[in-house]
Amino acid sequence: MPAFERAVALGFTHVELDVHATRDGVVVVHHDDTLARMFGAPQRVDDLTWADLQTLRTAGGATIPRLSDLLGAFPTLNVNIETKSMAVVAPLAQVITRANALDRICIGSFQPERTAAARTALGPGLCWSPAHAGVARLWLAGWGLPIGAGDFPVVQVPPRFRGLDVVTPRFVRAAHARGILVQVWTVDDAAEMERLIAMGVDGIMTDRPSVLKQVLARHAA
Repeated sequence: MPAFERAVALGFTHVELDVHATRDGVVVVHHDDTLARMFGAPQRVDDLTWADLQTLRTAGGATIPRLSDLLGAFPTLNVNIETKSMAVVAPLAQVITRANALDRICIGSFQPERTAAARTALGPGLCWSPAHAGVARLWLAGWGLPIGAGDFPVVQVPPRFRGLDVVTPRFVRAAHARGILVQVWTVDDAAEMERLIAMGVDGIMTDRPSVLKQVLARHAA
């Protein structure tokens, strides 16, 4: 939670996070499958209950938050969510519905079946980003190939993938021509942020929000 509090204090209105489900179906904000990197514990998140997780602290004293607590603490914050398993999709949909937060949520995953399940559970009002196949179709459409680019409202991509430039002026133009927003991850270098903003991307995901704020301030000046 301190990380989200800091982002909000810096003035950001959108954050990105990952979710897992505990063994008892609680949706928690955590990136890795296990607790090893952040907590020095070998267990998987989905092997533990919410009560188990509440006993753990990082070296800095932070805990793993529930998504419901985050949505409640920041009722106007827009949240981009990556689903880290199929098991988290159903309880995630319930959390979003209970919080009446659908209009400020976007969902994506490397596994398209997870996003498809979320769309089924939450309906046509859900903002979502495609996986590799949808991105590839849009990228090829940018080169003029007669390929349907899909009906997604946003595309979330890295600047490059396996040595290939994904985010190019051609790609951004193709997306915008179809009403699709381009959001890029994960960009921590100020010069790269500047390059992408000049290209016309709509969002940048970063682990260094203070750097992004400085870059945005220069563009607003």
